[in-house]
Amino acid sequence: MTDLATTLHSEFRSRFPGTPLLVMAPGRINLIGEHVDYNLGFVLPGAIDKHFIFAIAANNTDRCRVYSSDFRESSEFDLTALVAGPHWVNYFMGVAEGFRRKGKTVHGFDCVFGGTIPAGAGLSSSAALCCGLGTALNELFEAGLSKIELALIAQFSEHEFAGVKCGLMDQYASLFGERDSLLLLDCRSNTHEAVPFPSSQCTIILADTRVKHSLASSAYNDRRAACEEGAAKLATLFPAVTSLRDVTLDQLEKGKSLLRQEVFTRCHYIVTEMERTQQAAQALKSGDLARVGKLMFQTHEGLRSEYEVSCPELDVLASAAAKHPEWVIGARMMGGGFGGCTINLIRPGSEESFKALVSKEYFTSFRHAPEFHTVALAQGTHRMNR
Repeated sequence: MTDLATTLHSEFRSRFPGTPLLVMAPGRINLIGEHVDYNLGFVLPGAIDKHFIFAIAANNTDRCRVYSSDFRESSEFDLTALVAGPHWVNYFMGVAEGFRRKGKTVHGFDCVFGGTIPAGAGLSSSAALCCGLGTALNELFEAGLSKIELALIAQFSEHEFAGVKCGLMDQYASLFGERDSLLLLDCRSNTHEAVPFPSSQCTIILADTRVKHSLASSAYNDRRAACEEGAAKLATLFPAVTSLRDVTLDQLEKGKSLLRQEVFTRCHYIVTEMERTQQAAQALKSGDLARVGKLMFQTHEGLRSEYEVSCPELDVLASAAAKHPEWVIGARMMGGGFGGCTINLIRPGSEESFKALVSKEYFTSFRHAPEFHTVALAQGTHRMNR
């Protein structure tokens, strides 16, 4: 067991009866393919070595007692009265309700959880929370659900109990992740191809702005609505279109007059990002890291100027990285936007030089330093003990 697993196991035993099941659920990165999952395209995420660990056991009641080791905070809820509220326990209630809607019986449980996923960094801590709990309940109550069913339950929790109409990428990556590989995920079929990642040739460093602007949640839902509007308008001209996944650049140009300018611009970013993701996967397979890096910089520009989900802090980090091709293979903002991290592919041996120079430029602009998180691609959500 890891040190964290040992600590949480001991904390569980000090608070609750019984011997807990231990489950680890990772956060995720996404190399390229941003905001594409809810448009049913291809994305290229991977699970990382930052995670939550759950120590959990059934308690033979209808009550669920949960303790967050990170927040030093307890919460309880009744499985017969699952009502969303302004609290992290929403995610737990949403997963329990997701099992119920699948016709699966879940009883009360006791749980202690904690993790190493940096808060607010855009590494999908909420997906890890839901996927970890779902996997644990699946084991505890022998529900027999598949990984894809657990991913959909985790997504349901986000949609219905947290109010974020996310795609499935985060949950899928947390559950299906593979060590030293990215997942070329088809968000229409919910299937993937593992794409080996050359860890010996580059280090993945996340530069954390340490900000999260208040626009983030509402802007996410606005962007999704714009994409759906664009697809619906284009479908009047091209009946085979059911989402932007079906739209070519040529079709988008032919249908431009049907679209509001803002909707056209959003759709243009999505259609070109889908192409970039496929190209990046092919470049990884052929060992062309320079091509991957170029595509990442193009994605950042599209997110900044077309999708308009970047912010000054993210732009300074990406711009600083671009000034040092001797250290940086590629960089871009990652995640929903308006804060969080840039993802940077760094040449081995250049990590500290990169951090020092980027920190200096960022501090000059914002009078505080970014944080850096070095991550590796890791196994997806799994049981840790027998």
